[in-house]
Amino acid sequence: MEQRLESFLTLCSTMHYGRAAELLNLSQPAVSKHIQSLENQYGVTLFTYANRRLRKTRQGELMEQYAQSLRYNEEDLLKRLHDDYKTTLRIGGTKSVGEYVLLPYIKKYLQTPENQIDYLVDNTEHLLELLNHGELDFVVVEGIFDKQHYDWMLFRNEPYIGICAKDHPFAGRRIGVEALLRECIILREKGSGTRRIFEWELENSGYTVASFARKITISSFEIIKELVRDGFGVSFLYEAVVKGRADLAQFTCPPLTGTHEFNVVYLKNTGAGEIAQRFLAQPEHAGRIPH
Repeated sequence: MEQRLESFLTLCSTMHYGRAAELLNLSQPAVSKHIQSLENQYGVTLFTYANRRLRKTRQGELMEQYAQSLRYNEEDLLKRLHDDYKTTLRIGGTKSVGEYVLLPYIKKYLQTPENQIDYLVDNTEHLLELLNHGELDFVVVEGIFDKQHYDWMLFRNEPYIGICAKDHPFAGRRIGVEALLRECIILREKGSGTRRIFEWELENSGYTVASFARKITISSFEIIKELVRDGFGVSFLYEAVVKGRADLAQFTCPPLTGTHEFNVVYLKNTGAGEIAQRFLAQPEHAGRIPH
């Protein structure tokens, strides 16, 4: 990809001319010249300053989508031109999906000897960042994302539930948000899809996580489940995460609980959607996925 677009994408990532220049090993005036050249070529403004902060314009957002897709497609073309028959699929999954849902698909895919896989389980924010940089083919997320920036398709709907100890007063009940606030809440780390959905629904109800009597943040689902089982607090996560756990009880707390989407997300105007569809058909239809 041409240097001007590399400079543009790096600036989109850093939103700082100095940091972009360092990453590109260029001078700051050179980066500015690349951006100005793109703006002159297309007759648009790609960035503006507001309150001493650099911001992308609407045209800048569109250019970013185009450049990200172009970079991905060029890398894909290079693989095809070099006749790489080893198929390496680069997938990301958020923890709820990545650790508890996708394993059967991975196993079936790897039954074909020439198939290879790079599989990353991480939070939604980091996975989307890697997707933007062309380092992943597609991601499967349970979190909130900008549906206008990416192409995406629904993977499945999954119940989002409250969990507590078996002897907790909430066990098997429907409770209100006000009663919940008196409890210790155990949350995933910031940036995780599970937490973002919880905070979104909580804020829509007029509260924040600061409203709870006590808050604990844990990045591990296994540790969260153990703490909940032993009565240290309550938590909210997807039903798939606690499947088969008879030592935990469930409760509902509308509107915090309900059903949410697991979505497959990929860059616009690329062949990644077709790759994802074939991969997610794997438990029923084995075979090599051309890349």
